[in-house]
Amino acid sequence: LKSLRTRMRECGVVHQFRKFQSIFAIGQKMAGSESLQATASNVLQRDLRERVSSSRLLVVGAGGIGCELLKNLVLTEFASIDVIDLDTIDVSNLNRQFLFQKKHVGRSKAEVAKETCLRFNPNACITAYYDSVFSPTYDVEFFKKFDLVLNALDNRMARNHVNRMCLAADVPLIESGSAGYLGQVTVIKKGESECYECQPKPRQKTFPGCTIRNTPSEPIHCIVWAKHLFNQLFGEADPDTDVSPDTEDPEAAGDAGKSALRKNSGNSTIERVTTRSWAETQNYHPVRLFTKLFHDDIEYLLSMGKLWEKRRRPVPLTWSDLPEEDGGGSGGLLRDQRVWSVRECGGVFTACIDNLRAQKAACSDLELVWDKDDNVCMDFVTAAANLRAHIFGIPLKSRFDVKSMAGNIIPAIATTNAVIAGLIVMEALKLLDGRLEDCKTVSHNPRDVTLSVLCCNVFNRHT
Repeated sequence: LKSLRTRMRECGVVHQFRKFQSIFAIGQKMAGSESLQATASNVLQRDLRERVSSSRLLVVGAGGIGCELLKNLVLTEFASIDVIDLDTIDVSNLNRQFLFQKKHVGRSKAEVAKETCLRFNPNACITAYYDSVFSPTYDVEFFKKFDLVLNALDNRMARNHVNRMCLAADVPLIESGSAGYLGQVTVIKKGESECYECQPKPRQKTFPGCTIRNTPSEPIHCIVWAKHLFNQLFGEADPDTDVSPDTEDPEAAGDAGKSALRKNSGNSTIERVTTRSWAETQNYHPVRLFTKLFHDDIEYLLSMGKLWEKRRRPVPLTWSDLPEEDGGGSGGLLRDQRVWSVRECGGVFTACIDNLRAQKAACSDLELVWDKDDNVCMDFVTAAANLRAHIFGIPLKSRFDVKSMAGNIIPAIATTNAVIAGLIVMEALKLLDGRLEDCKTVSHNPRDVTLSVLCCNVFNRHT
């Protein structure tokens, strides 16, 4: 126990700060160099140092882990680095992605990361790509140019793609990720280890389709419905996630829905076709879409009498008579923190429809991809989810809350990213030194004493 306390003190913030001050002082006194990266020459053996300086790395992602990783790489004297990232810098990034400053907001993460890292090591050659790794430009031949690929991504789809490209190009991949205080680093080498997709990943929490379509009772149900709606209208449509009322709901057996069809026999807006097909026939007219989704489809649901025997009945919305009362937030709050009124949600919804329709038209045959960091996408989901929540008597949520729930966001911890980035470099050095057998999957979990000490041991063994 005494040894563990000592180890914890050594990993503390004050100790690390003092250690940094000492290293910095040594670096300042070193003859012929004013760069911190010069200390790497005193740590790595000559053969490994030569391989480090001659190797070419691809870093995919310049966000939380990516910033720490790029800094580590240039200070370790990696001379040739390519970095790909499609994101731009947001104010919310500044508290943990230290390569960026307020003046950089709105600029490419990859390009700014390059500029900042060159200040750490002006001798490094960094190529930045403000682009998507899914672009056909980055094919198998592109990946074959690199000795190592280092992932610093935050979504499974991109991880799967890079994993497959590295397998096809036969290039070692170091996969990483963090979620709050948890993190993991693993080495993937074709024919030597399992790949990223060999083991099934935990599935995200799902909900019965009939609950999403017919009987939402929680804000998350409405948010999932709104994300499905985005894909049905503008993204990759999945018939299993159509947002139209579900007449196959086991609770809606019998003659459910027939009364609505008879009542609206002269109204062509209630039609058993897919949401995408119907929207295209209406040329994505915002008010008509609003009326179908938040009035006609709700009337159809109300005709399913059995659904509402023990539930609160939904109240359809009419475009010309939207409630004006405040959504429950203070006018002094930021837009993201304030709960929008129903009328404001209606206005945002129709404006987003126009914007997204124009984007889709400009993309020709390509589908739009929902992104929690895209303002229009988030506005659309927030407005649609809150309109549906109001109909079903569910509390409305602020844009900030919707983003946290829709993106399954776990607050990012800067120190976790720093630990993971350090572990990535350690595994990269092992690979370049030909010690594949020493590579291992390392998990970081401060709540598990064993794993925490393991991470500390990895660092101490190489420092």
